[in-house]
Amino acid sequence: MSQTNTLDTTALARSSRRPPPWLFCLLVAAVVNPALAAPAADRRLTVLSALKQEITRSKARLKLTGEDGPYFIRYLMRDYDETEVSARFGGIFEDSHVDARQATVEVRVGDYHFDNTADESADKMFGDMDDFDRYEPPIAAPLDDDVDALRATLWLQTDVHYKRALSALHKKRGARVTKVVEDASVGSFSREPPAKGVDAPVSVKVDRAAWRDRLRRVSAAFKGEPDVFDSQVKLSASHQTRYVITTDGTELVSERLIWAVHMSAVGRAQDGLLISHFKSFYGASEAELPDEAGLLKAVQDLAREIKALREAAMLDPYNGPAILLPEAAGVFFHEALGHRLEGERQNDNKEGATFKGQIGKPILPTFLSIIDDPSLRKIPGGAGGPVSLNGYYRFDDEGVAARPVTLVDHGVLRNYLMSRTPGKGAAQSNGHGRAEGTADPIGRMANTIVRSDKRVPYAKLKDMLLDEIRRQKKAFGLIIADISGGQTNTTTYDFQAFKGMPRIVYKVDAETGKETLVRGVEFVGTPIGSLNRIVAASDTEGVFNGFCGAESGYVPVSTVAPAVLISEIELQRTRRAMEKQPILTAPWRK
Repeated sequence: MSQTNTLDTTALARSSRRPPPWLFCLLVAAVVNPALAAPAADRRLTVLSALKQEITRSKARLKLTGEDGPYFIRYLMRDYDETEVSARFGGIFEDSHVDARQATVEVRVGDYHFDNTADESADKMFGDMDDFDRYEPPIAAPLDDDVDALRATLWLQTDVHYKRALSALHKKRGARVTKVVEDASVGSFSREPPAKGVDAPVSVKVDRAAWRDRLRRVSAAFKGEPDVFDSQVKLSASHQTRYVITTDGTELVSERLIWAVHMSAVGRAQDGLLISHFKSFYGASEAELPDEAGLLKAVQDLAREIKALREAAMLDPYNGPAILLPEAAGVFFHEALGHRLEGERQNDNKEGATFKGQIGKPILPTFLSIIDDPSLRKIPGGAGGPVSLNGYYRFDDEGVAARPVTLVDHGVLRNYLMSRTPGKGAAQSNGHGRAEGTADPIGRMANTIVRSDKRVPYAKLKDMLLDEIRRQKKAFGLIIADISGGQTNTTTYDFQAFKGMPRIVYKVDAETGKETLVRGVEFVGTPIGSLNRIVAASDTEGVFNGFCGAESGYVPVSTVAPAVLISEIELQRTRRAMEKQPILTAPWRK
């Protein structure tokens, strides 16, 4: 399992490789068309047919003499149709379109109660030295829908994974002879009803010429901002078609489309601290992105905030009360709680398993409840209209229907985020088995929603902050308004801790309530202590959309949370690379 999970908003990687020990959560809007009927000429049905033909053959005939055949096979294929255009200083730096297709195969040998999936008690740190020489079938699949080539890709992968599954099963049986396995009575895989559905096809048309002109003009606007020495504006349109076929009867074709504009700017304070700031805009359609006037206004806002941060005072390490505005609160719940409720983490003895065995026990203040609902597509967005939620999907990557799950009910833990890997007290999937690329699915967050029974208007929440500051005899408190992401460690290898990386932080004077911008800190804490210091929440909510990276890759997620008042939060100094400004001015300035 992973060592750490993180929230960020930079580039999304498509890869079969696992993320590094510090995992990344990147909060982007996605939408899947729920229509089930596919047109007669749908080319996707050719791909689906090829997958069905090969999985039928493997189910019926794949078996080594004297050995068990597979009891379960899953084929997953992803088509990627991606466009990216980026500009800096009024010039185009990237203009690309990529079509790619990847395939992955899962083979299980044994039975639902005991199969080849490894006990976490086994020492897998260094793996098998023979692994360095073994044949690895490619994950790339043909783009031209050639049935023989499609089937051959799956055939080679199925053969290799079946042989490895048999080997792993024998090793697992041998290990059970000498080693004690915690929760040995828990099964290996859950039985789930088969699902069938074909989303309506999605056609993506990007007017790249129009976007090139628009991005030239928007990026050129930064040239007039003297506090910014580097900047970028980037459009991405990412369309993914996913096929899932299993031997238990699941047949799915799903569509996901994400439009995004990322805008970043960099300045440097007089003391040499780098000031990096950005804004991101996401949509399930191009129409949900800002128009050119909106993007130009974002340039002005970003440059103004860079200027203010350059002039802001450095904040020393701090311990005391703070308000986290909705975006920061969303990251806080995601990192401090969400990752620790992922099902696989309860089974791994290298994990801290903070909340293992806590079903039915209080873990949060009684006025808080947490729900994760992948089936929720949008939420009301006030004057701006409904907001698409990134974590929306109809079926997870194991073919299980999405459903809302109450994780915490009035402070009491009720469930975990479950894939088809059972855990103690949670034997079935609840539709949260998720992955990206060719990684193996595990239980992951989708749309994490924080609800509070103790809700007050924001003005009252600030008054409560001032009361808490004075009660603790502090000179000031904090308001954390904007955040770039967060990180958390969940393993026993290191401390059970998390941190958030705020961009906009205000000191709040204890006497006057005056807010003053500061910089140079990040908040840190331990999950149990920090979560139970929440005092109240606002009566309005905000959405934080993006992607979260963990062992199973980058998956789209959302948090919906109110602002929260925390009686005690700790801030530490950020890493500080003190460098001088560029020696010469920009070429376009005298």
